[in-house]
Amino acid sequence: MIQTRITELFGIEKPIVQGGLMWIARAELAAAVANAGGIGFMTALTFPDPEDLRAEIRKCRQMTDKPFGVNLTFLPALTPPDYPSYIRICIEEGVRFIETAGRNPEPYMDQIKSADIKVLHKCTSVRHAQKAVKIGCDAIGMDGFEAAGHPGEDDVTSLILLPATRDAIDVPLVASGGFADGRGLAAALALGADAINMGTRFVATKEAPVHDNVKQALVGRTERDTRLIMRSLRNTERVLHNTIADKVIEIEQQPGETRIEDIVSYVAGRVGKQMLEQGDMEAGTLAAGQCMGLIRDVPGVRELLDRIMAEAEAVMRKNAGKIRD
Repeated sequence: MIQTRITELFGIEKPIVQGGLMWIARAELAAAVANAGGIGFMTALTFPDPEDLRAEIRKCRQMTDKPFGVNLTFLPALTPPDYPSYIRICIEEGVRFIETAGRNPEPYMDQIKSADIKVLHKCTSVRHAQKAVKIGCDAIGMDGFEAAGHPGEDDVTSLILLPATRDAIDVPLVASGGFADGRGLAAALALGADAINMGTRFVATKEAPVHDNVKQALVGRTERDTRLIMRSLRNTERVLHNTIADKVIEIEQQPGETRIEDIVSYVAGRVGKQMLEQGDMEAGTLAAGQCMGLIRDVPGVRELLDRIMAEAEAVMRKNAGKIRD
């Protein structure tokens, strides 16, 4: 058994976190992770109506009596989501853990902390981690450049970010970006993290509520099969390589300044949702990390977590045996 400050903070058995996955991180997946000894976070913005989030929290609670949480991603928008209502629902439903991401959560911290909810804030740089600790976040998730979705604009990998962040802050640290097996967990712990966060790896599990074509695509691809889009907008996203990703990059490389309106039809959330549900792998863009190169099967969540823990412990014991007085 591997115990860390993250297992203590969340009251879980295994230092493995399933982070927010738009459209995917629903009750079925979060509960499966919780029941397997990790902690899962359901994504609030999957539900346009905050009351639908309430229903999903209650559904998850019927599926597990173990800890789980809710992800709130603060995005720039002309008409922002009703974040205070999502937080109110979490408070009323007794959610104890919130994962925040995107913009600085400081405007909402007073409301969250009024209910003594623990906050895990996802960052992409050391400076942002230091700011998050300063405003009262209880733990930090650090996304390396390998990560799916939005890895920031600094292009620094987990190998550097984790020890640099560990040197700069003293709260529990979750490593994200490039993690899919027990070797990665052992490495993350050695670099100063207290747990790993997996996104792409959890999509390729039996409990993930997505079309099987999506899962098989992750199994069949390699670490070279991602692309970075929206770089010109300084909103970089790592996605699965397909014809749509190539089209977006082509538009961005054209002379003149790229506007979001030029690419929105390709990257809109509703297109991605349709892709996940129907399995058309050329319909839109799909966030995916370089850890695809380590995904070779579609196991159940419990099988996956047990495998990761066994492998991590074996690696740590083997390496400890190399030390000589």
